[in-house]
Amino acid sequence: MRYLLMISAEETEDDATGATPDATGDPERRRAAGMAAFTAWLDDLTVRGVLRAHEGLWPSRTATTVRVREAQVLLTDGPYIEAKEQIGGFALIEVEDLDEAIEVAAGHPACAWGQVEVRPLREL
Repeated sequence: MRYLLMISAEETEDDATGATPDATGDPERRRAAGMAAFTAWLDDLTVRGVLRAHEGLWPSRTATTVRVREAQVLLTDGPYIEAKEQIGGFALIEVEDLDEAIEVAAGHPACAWGQVEVRPLREL
């Protein structure tokens, strides 16, 4: 079964560069550690053969929200929902069941400071 993992966390001004400091105050060290954990997670999913797609998103301030009301296209700069936590990326996986999808999601490094929402895809 296919599942969409929506990865979200609180956005900061540093999200465009990923330069948030670690406990020692060193943003480069935190970025390197985060990338190592993320790469290990992706490598594991690739070896298991369950990863179908994974993409990161630019910060929500770069979004354009589109609505159509009475045949008029309405555009709003920014995200649909104004909130601290925003979707920062997604993964599409194909696994046996929800339990395995949860196990995959729990392994994502972003779970340490944000969350991963697991949603089944409708089969058309």
